[in-house]
Amino acid sequence: MPTPTTTRTDLTFRSADTPCAAWLYSPAPDTVSGRLPPVIVMAHGLGAVKDMRLDAFATRFCTAGYACLVFDYRHFGESGGEPRQLLDIDKQLDDWRAAIGFARTLDSVDGRQLILWGSSFSGGHVLTLSAEDSGVRAVMSQCPFTDGLASVLAVNPVSSLQVTLLSLLDIAGSWFGAQPLLLNTASSPFTAGLMTAADAMPGYLALVPEQSSFVNKVAARIGLNILRYYPGRKVKDIHVPVLFCICQKDSVAPARQTRRYAQQARLGEILELDLGHFDIYGGPAFEQVVERQLAFLSSHIPLHNNC
Repeated sequence: MPTPTTTRTDLTFRSADTPCAAWLYSPAPDTVSGRLPPVIVMAHGLGAVKDMRLDAFATRFCTAGYACLVFDYRHFGESGGEPRQLLDIDKQLDDWRAAIGFARTLDSVDGRQLILWGSSFSGGHVLTLSAEDSGVRAVMSQCPFTDGLASVLAVNPVSSLQVTLLSLLDIAGSWFGAQPLLLNTASSPFTAGLMTAADAMPGYLALVPEQSSFVNKVAARIGLNILRYYPGRKVKDIHVPVLFCICQKDSVAPARQTRRYAQQARLGEILELDLGHFDIYGGPAFEQVVERQLAFLSSHIPLHNNC
């Protein structure tokens, strides 16, 4: 979704020798007074791909003068990787590391002014990565996944039991080289799916544009692996400014746990919104959130200090 004042270029970088598809949004030169722009690295949440409204956020950031590198994980969207729809936490974190390293090699951006932006599951990833990478300058984490147990307990028991059984079968099959057993990422209440709250399936699928590479399926093994992931515990180790955008009615990443972690941030800022998990991507809520994120960027990574 480039504008007359921005350009979008298709790029590819490699993560563990697998090509990852990316967009590079570049601002008009006069936006940053001829200097190289700071760069925001962005990726989506649970099973989602970059054309599910990340282009809207990137366009707004880019119009304001920030470059954006937006990518698909291996096994998803336009990126390579077999088998398809394999959602692996460690691999996704490695994809982030590869994307960050790639951004720092680009001649058209200032890799010293690097910002991480994540939403939902990737909202947790950016907390994990910024705690380990001292070169990151700022972090924006919206409706973030922070606590594996809290997110699992947010799923109704009927769906949770079905997902657990399918996850066990998928893990067992992987030991013998079987193709992944897939389940819905978003599904109707009381069915087998990772997100089954009443707002999950309509809210999630509303993000999908026409002719998208998105598939509403993931390998079932993630259902159990989610339980071991607690990116919120990394917050206390982050030494740069972090903006937390918390949805108070979040049915996927419960606000109570996220708030508790966010309050531990050394340089944390918290925006709380009377919204559900999927409301943040469009309409008036999108405008409210993106304006707050732009204000955060202007405060901590101002363009006139980019040199």
